[in-house]
Amino acid sequence: MDRLLNAMTGLSVLLILLVLVSVRRARIRVEYSVSWLIGAVALLVLSRSHDLLNSIAGLLGVTYPPLALILLVGCVFLVMFYRFSVIISQLKDDNIALAQRVAILEYHIRACKDQATTS
Repeated sequence: MDRLLNAMTGLSVLLILLVLVSVRRARIRVEYSVSWLIGAVALLVLSRSHDLLNSIAGLLGVTYPPLALILLVGCVFLVMFYRFSVIISQLKDDNIALAQRVAILEYHIRACKDQATTS
C-alpha cells in the first residue's frame, strides 16, 4: 500500500512541476492550469493522508484505500477532460465564426475596390 501511495505522491509532485513549468513557459494559460493544479494537489493530499483516504474508501465501499484514491483521481480527471472538451468545442465554433466574418469583410473590400475601379 505504501509503495503505491508513494508512487502517487511522486506523480502528483511531477504533475505540479510540469504544470508550473508549462505556465512559466507560456505553453498553458493560467486559467486552464488551475484545474490541473487543484487535481494534483488533491492527489498529493490524499496520497499522504492515510486516515482521510481510509474514510473515503469506507464511504465508497472499497476495501483497498489506494484503489479508492485511483478511483477518485480517475473521476476528477474525467471531469477535467470533459471540461476541456467543452472549451475546445467552443473555441472551434468561435474560429469558424471568425473565419466567416473575415471572408465577408474580404468580399466587401473586393466589392469596394471593384466599384472604385469601374467608376
